Amino acid sequence: MTKIKAAGIALLSVIMLAAYFIYPHISISWLAAQTASPGIAATSEAPIAKTNASPLPSINPAGQGKVWVCPMHPEIMQDHPGTCPICGMDLVESPNRTTDHTAHDHGVHVDSASIQKLGVRLASVMKSSISEEIRAYGNVTADESTLYNVHSKFDGTIKKSYIHSIGQHIEKGQVIYEIYSPELITQQKEYLNFMNRRNQILKTITGDALIIENEYVMDLLVELSKERTKFLHEDIGIETVQKIEDSRQPVEVVKIIAAQSGVVTQINAREGSYATPSATLFTLADVARVWVAVTLYPDQASQAKNGNEVTITGSDGQIIKARLDFVSPVADNNKVSARVAIDNAQLHLRPGSFVAVTIHARPHEALVVPSSAVLRSGEGNVVMLHRGAGHFLPVYVETGIENGDTIEITDGLQPGAEVAVNGQFLLDSAASMNAAIERMQSHEHSAPEMHDAKPEMRDAK
Repeated sequence: MTKIKAAGIALLSVIMLAAYFIYPHISISWLAAQTASPGIAATSEAPIAKTNASPLPSINPAGQGKVWVCPMHPEIMQDHPGTCPICGMDLVESPNRTTDHTAHDHGVHVDSASIQKLGVRLASVMKSSISEEIRAYGNVTADESTLYNVHSKFDGTIKKSYIHSIGQHIEKGQVIYEIYSPELITQQKEYLNFMNRRNQILKTITGDALIIENEYVMDLLVELSKERTKFLHEDIGIETVQKIEDSRQPVEVVKIIAAQSGVVTQINAREGSYATPSATLFTLADVARVWVAVTLYPDQASQAKNGNEVTITGSDGQIIKARLDFVSPVADNNKVSARVAIDNAQLHLRPGSFVAVTIHARPHEALVVPSSAVLRSGEGNVVMLHRGAGHFLPVYVETGIENGDTIEITDGLQPGAEVAVNGQFLLDSAASMNAAIERMQSHEHSAPEMHDAKPEMRDAK
């Protein structure tokens, strides 16, 4: 018994010494055996700091008068009716009205001054929406619906190219390459012949009224307009068409313009390349809208759904909120692709770059507490439940989804209960030492009986 007591004293000394070095201005003093619970003394008085919490009713301090106890958790006692903060059951009046509540109190009592020194803060258990976080990486790509492939409308040789590199920005109407095409020269000659025939017919007609009334002339003018528009549809600019009409000569090397704006994402032709209508020369993309391609594993994909909220963190630390746009129903090499469409008008995201992606899956209402309130150990997860007037009680809880600074409580606490969100390690150590002292005291009381029994046992032998 002496060895057990010596070991207990040594354990208390080590923990008290550690607490002294951590909090040099706070002294930890354990009261005598008749004292209800340990206390932490300091030199100043200050209230408990709280976060969105209101104090629970205080425990009956002296064990006098009526006492209400939880049938499932006898350590929960108070001097008035209520519900258990652990299981939610109604408290029942104890038949022994003089029962000292500390008989079942395995917690710790801390005076308000020491709580202020420790900076202990409280938070209420509350209902809130929480979702599971699926963390992955994403690759920024161009929105495929905005891709524009540049094709030549006729066979020919590219004499000069104005597109030199990937990422080059091209404006609509900008000259992108010049081409020599015998086929295009033939079309120009046919157009010039058509113009000459029109002019000859018009010379034979006098008067505007005759022109309007002559159906043949009107059909001729409409046909000429179609031929002119045909050149424009072949990405030949209006300036080139006007040059052909003014000079009455075909242009051998024709400038081709871009039909829409975009950023060059692919180059398949250079100066001297032979162009055909079936070959893609260049690819442009509108980067004002991009896709973030996300790679998921099958277990992650089974939790992610279209419409889930997504948080994207760029390389510059900028955070973008969006919605999951698509989750592929097919896996490729045990990986599932998903997609998020982003409005990139400010060009914060660059195609080809990588970003961090967090998918907030399975959102639901649940009881939550700050993640820092939960002490994790091999025996389970523990929170320090505040019972009022500086009393803290260690309570085992079952946890669920953890999302950032919030964690779900699936069992062990009820809404409105208050828990410590910092300083729990010292409080938990104090509660453990209090339990150790009680065990040593119980051994001391039982030791004489054991010693008295030994002689009788020897005599019996």
